[in-house]
Amino acid sequence: MRFRPRRRVILCGLMTTLVIAVLSVYRPSLLANLDYGAYDALIRTVRTRPAGGQIVIVDVDERSLSAIGQWPWRRDRIGTLVARMRDLGASTIALDIIFAEPDRYDGSGVPPDEALADTLRAGGVVVGYAMTFDRPAGSQSTACVRHPLPLAMIQSGPDQEDDPFFEATGAICSLPLLTEAADASGFLNAAPDPDGLLRRVPLLLSLDGRVHPALALAAVVSATRAREISLRVINVNAATLLLGNRSVPLDGKSNLLLRYRGGKRTFPYVSAADVLTGRTPAGIFKDKIVFVGTTALGTREVVATPIDTLFDGVEVQATVADNLLQQDFIHRSEYGALAETQFVLGLGIVAALLVGRLGLAWGGVGVAISIAALWGGALALMSAGTFLSPIFPTLGLISALATMAVAQFTLERRRADQAGKAKVSSQRLMVQTLLSLTEVRDPATGRHSRRTQEYTRALARQLATHAEFNAYLTPERVELLASLAPLHDIGKVGVPDRLLNKPGALTAEEVMEMRKHPGHGRNVIVHAERDAGTSDDAILAMAKEIVYTHHEKWDGTGYPEGLRGVNIPIAGRLMALVDVYDALTTRRVYREAMSHEDAVALIVLGRGTHFDPAVVDAFLEISRVVRHLLEVAAEANSNEAGIVIK
Repeated sequence: MRFRPRRRVILCGLMTTLVIAVLSVYRPSLLANLDYGAYDALIRTVRTRPAGGQIVIVDVDERSLSAIGQWPWRRDRIGTLVARMRDLGASTIALDIIFAEPDRYDGSGVPPDEALADTLRAGGVVVGYAMTFDRPAGSQSTACVRHPLPLAMIQSGPDQEDDPFFEATGAICSLPLLTEAADASGFLNAAPDPDGLLRRVPLLLSLDGRVHPALALAAVVSATRAREISLRVINVNAATLLLGNRSVPLDGKSNLLLRYRGGKRTFPYVSAADVLTGRTPAGIFKDKIVFVGTTALGTREVVATPIDTLFDGVEVQATVADNLLQQDFIHRSEYGALAETQFVLGLGIVAALLVGRLGLAWGGVGVAISIAALWGGALALMSAGTFLSPIFPTLGLISALATMAVAQFTLERRRADQAGKAKVSSQRLMVQTLLSLTEVRDPATGRHSRRTQEYTRALARQLATHAEFNAYLTPERVELLASLAPLHDIGKVGVPDRLLNKPGALTAEEVMEMRKHPGHGRNVIVHAERDAGTSDDAILAMAKEIVYTHHEKWDGTGYPEGLRGVNIPIAGRLMALVDVYDALTTRRVYREAMSHEDAVALIVLGRGTHFDPAVVDAFLEISRVVRHLLEVAAEANSNEAGIVIK
């Protein structure tokens, strides 16, 4: 099937668009990283609400360690801290700390773990634990007291084989004494994306067939006293968590995209030392959810986020809780991937048609406008809480435009090559026509012109190895020079027959008439250029140099201009030597042919006077090659004359 060039360009754009559309469905890891980059750029650009004022972080910081002592503190000290916050009106206290081992006990007073457990039993406390995923699936998890979430599952679409949350294999919990005393518990897990940045956190994980909440989710459920909790599974890419009248959009594995409130410490931080010493501002904890964590050096846990590379782990939990309370979520539509693929296809088709109809320049303008509109729309959607990635549509537009540009360039190059070949053929035809004209006018001059072609090629190739000439004598220019060499005597068509065929020496007047042939030859080419409407043609420029300057001499005594030294074009210097050599070694009506050796000797005598010394030196280096070419030419001439050489 053959297509017109414009249709080929359009077809290339459409094929590229189809490839990008397939990639947008399967999303290879390399392009997924681009997707992350787009998300980060949008999340940094969009304006977001400040923290809602319902979350406070109590921080075991360096000042707390200086005032109270090194970490970990005794459990009864932790109990005192919790009791103080509760007394100051905290609605829920979430401990981003795991008490996995019994505290040291010297045998006097109430054991520290018992003291903390008594405080926890007073209510309003959520303790943390960590899920593990490093044991074989199906093995029994470590004995651990946890508080699973009473979750109802609602399947909106067709049943899916995989659960809408990840399956843990075990857990690292606080002491059973402490966990049983608390109202609730939640896991602390928050794994970053493959590029190391934390953009989403799991709200639900499964262990031993039961569903467990994240610490922040457990804290919000406790503070809001949500009773009706369910998970509506939409498809493999999306689900919705229902907390009473709150609707929380999750991905297909119950992860929540985080809307960060800014860089680190966007929530109010209160030093644990101030709580224990009673120096907290009035009402700071009233009806608030309080997260207790450690940020002192050596005890802190930090993660990298799109907003800040050193984000405290406890503030991640606070951010999740704030998102749940303010309900200004970022979510990816369950049909987001489908919408992006449709954008890839639709915009790619439009771009291909624009380029096909208006050309690359206006098509590129249309693509630029489309990309700007894509990113503007993505930013507006992100502001409204919906993430629709512009990466694949942008990649589709750029790839389609680039492919069409390459296709059009290739077609134009092919067209130019064909035009160039046609031009070369036309010029070759012109050369042959002019040469045939010379042969018709004077057969001897025509044969002389043809012989010089091989001599010129061999000499130019050798001269090109010299540093002074290699920049000019490129392989292409060498071949051009050889192909144009036969034209050097076309001006003789303007010389009368009585002079061309005169058996004796020419008179002074006849010499002057003969010396007009370089000018006649140049005029032939100039008139041909003018009639054809051609100007600044490199081939014809070289042809004029050969025709007009091949009788100039290195010492300035040549004709028609009397040029000297390097003022003589290289093509003319080469042609001068070749012309003389062929004239010496060819029989004329007024003398016999000279031997190759005698001709070389005469040329050497003209070194520095008649000929460029460098050209003579190059000629001597290929003397044996020239001799072989002379013998081949002599045999060909003898065969044409019907003479058998023995």
